[in-house]
Amino acid sequence: MKKNIALLVLFISISISSYSQNGGLESILFAAEDASKLTGAYISPAMKGLVHSMNGGWYHTAKVHKKFGFDISIGANISYVPKADETFNIAALGLTKTTSTSLTAATIAGSQNLQSPMTINTNIDGQDVTATFKLPGGIKEDLPINAIPSPAVQINLGLPYKFEAMLRLIPKIGSNETKGQLVGLGLKKEITDWFGPLNKLPLHVSLLGAYTNMSIDHRIMDDNSTDNIVISNGNASFKINSYTIQAIASLNFPIINIYGGIGYGAGNANININGTYDLTYNINGGGTQVEVAKDPIRQKFNANSFRGTIGTRLSLGFFKIFADYTLQEYNTLNAGIAFSFR
Repeated sequence: MKKNIALLVLFISISISSYSQNGGLESILFAAEDASKLTGAYISPAMKGLVHSMNGGWYHTAKVHKKFGFDISIGANISYVPKADETFNIAALGLTKTTSTSLTAATIAGSQNLQSPMTINTNIDGQDVTATFKLPGGIKEDLPINAIPSPAVQINLGLPYKFEAMLRLIPKIGSNETKGQLVGLGLKKEITDWFGPLNKLPLHVSLLGAYTNMSIDHRIMDDNSTDNIVISNGNASFKINSYTIQAIASLNFPIINIYGGIGYGAGNANININGTYDLTYNINGGGTQVEVAKDPIRQKFNANSFRGTIGTRLSLGFFKIFADYTLQEYNTLNAGIAFSFR
């Protein structure tokens, strides 16, 4: 399946395409009621990484714009996947009818060379049936670093009473197979005046809250006629929500700014595999048996973490260059440029 590498859908496109190319997305459905558990364990680092990366990069100063002043920033966040999340323990999933000779399997963030063999033994319409398949390897070798990226185009607008509104918007883009879009809203309130003499210093202090929603849809094509699976109207849908609240501060000098913050970030992600899948199993005594799976997978993921950020910004007139690093469950690097007016 062709890999789609275009802005927002870069990571999801690569991951879904690799998953499908390895036969994982379709073959894992043979695991019946165990399929959701296996899919959840495999895709979890991508969902958690996106939640954390989408919560990054909302600011590069605590100082708010003057009324109707604004800036436009273009940046990217990348959340690093911990080594422990490159694999998962198969036995810990509590599978009921699926077994493996391997103790561990790759997550989406793991190595493509680790493809664990699986066997399912179940009963369909009174027939004892068996199917074997391999869990897909990861996409670690397909990316320059083992991290989950999230691009952002953001507009900040100064409002009365030292408020600043923030908007992130990427319209639906992609290919015929995979499309994605993102929207985010945030609000920053400068509270430097609350601390009396501090307003005489180049120090600025603000409170910030933000919310982001990302949605991705991917068509699952029936492009393998030998895998014992017939697909009709196959679709994978991802919905990811994230939010963060932070207290931030910055030292604003004419050319160099130093900024940072502490806070909390959380979110959730849902993956739905829809469509009709005709699965052909081998009957233990000989012959085959077909089982029809409709809309077979529903999985929800949650992520949350306290966070601490430190960063710096270089100001060349209205042109800004910034970068920061956040310590959290999935540590995150943010970098970008901005064009700022007033």
